[in-house]
Amino acid sequence: MLIRVGLAVKDRNIQKYLAQKLSDPDIRLESFGRERTAWQKLLRSGCDVIVVGESLIPRPTDVGITILNQLPESPTTVVIHDTDSSEQHALLAAAGADVVLYAGVSRKSLSEAIETTLESRRQFIQKRRMIRRGFTEPKISDFVSESQVMQIFMEEVQQVIASDSPILLLGETGVGKEHLAKAIHAESPRSAGPFISVNTAAMPEQLLESELFGHEQGAFTGAVRCRRGAFELAHGGTIFLDEIGEMPVYMQTKLLQVLQNYEVRPIGGENTIWVDVRVIAATSRNLEEEIAQKGFRQDLYFRLSVLTLKIPPLRDRKEDIPAMVRRFLALFRHKIGREVNGVSDESLLALMQYGWPGNIRELMNVIERAILLCKTDELGIDDLPTMFQRNGSVAGSMLPLKDLADTEWLNKPLQQIQKEVLNQVERRYLELALEKTGGRVGRAAQIAGIHPRGLYNKMKRLNLRKEDFKTR
Repeated sequence: MLIRVGLAVKDRNIQKYLAQKLSDPDIRLESFGRERTAWQKLLRSGCDVIVVGESLIPRPTDVGITILNQLPESPTTVVIHDTDSSEQHALLAAAGADVVLYAGVSRKSLSEAIETTLESRRQFIQKRRMIRRGFTEPKISDFVSESQVMQIFMEEVQQVIASDSPILLLGETGVGKEHLAKAIHAESPRSAGPFISVNTAAMPEQLLESELFGHEQGAFTGAVRCRRGAFELAHGGTIFLDEIGEMPVYMQTKLLQVLQNYEVRPIGGENTIWVDVRVIAATSRNLEEEIAQKGFRQDLYFRLSVLTLKIPPLRDRKEDIPAMVRRFLALFRHKIGREVNGVSDESLLALMQYGWPGNIRELMNVIERAILLCKTDELGIDDLPTMFQRNGSVAGSMLPLKDLADTEWLNKPLQQIQKEVLNQVERRYLELALEKTGGRVGRAAQIAGIHPRGLYNKMKRLNLRKEDFKTR
């Protein structure tokens, strides 16, 4: 991670020595020296660590230190005192200074103490980030699938996790592009670093450049403090650029410049900042069409699409719906505080027949709504929106389940029963599709919305032969 340090000490030699010792790719040093405006610049610098001479702090000193501690960044404060007085040092510590150092100690001891403080700050930021992530951090295992289409896709994902190359995630709205980006980051060598997400479509054009690259104090009207951009915040980790297809063309040019040498220049800044980040971009748009219509730069597309992954929509992997429903039940049951532990077979069939234009996000919303409305410990068809109730009645008449005695149902675990029901649904659906197409697998696959190879595998598993449908 990139630590921003503000340095303001009256002693020119100490100032110069510390500036040299703190020269590091992972440290952005703002040196204000003996300037009369040093104090105001410190307050507006947005630094993680502030190293300030005691004589530069406005009187009363305890009020000045309180002001530093109340800054939005809650910086770690290092005060360098000109006198070796235990009493004075104790008063500064009591006022809120994190570290108090005597200017008369050896230069080496001074720099080592500050470097130790920087490491403590890094650990503090890391700990705060882990607490913020909590126990819901996305994992690659979240994408374990029964669908062959998804299994093939996840094999591709596994191959690119350890790489540092840019990734372009494609897929319809709601398929889980950001969730996958977080999972890739969490299992990559960069997992200890930050994951910074920017939705380029949700940001007003005039603010997007500042959001990505940051700005200096006074860069424009209202810029009263320095602001760090997303690229700087993501140093050592991953930056996720969502809806990259919505980015204005003029910003695409600036982004391309950053991706060529990984240096950013804040608005109003004179110097560039080198950043070590992995870029993952995502879009639901067809970028090749956007390029043809001059809405997206081709060179930026080539830069971002070193590794391209297209997430299959939910309708192409309906085998995963039962497992997803169980996972979302467990998630929302604790979140909402309702003891809903299962879903009826009729409801599950209705959920599997639906087309899911909103993909996984829509499924999550449906399950959350159903739990809120459910009055028993099992989601019934009446708890689902009316469109699923209509689907459920059609499913009941068109796809009758195998007759089983109550004892036979209860002699098997729920997961096995759900798998048997799913197999019956799939078999009957594919029979209808093959009957309609006279056994033409390619055409039946189009109707089912799956790849022909996936249909062949399902037919083999369900003991269906295309020859049996050509004579009908």
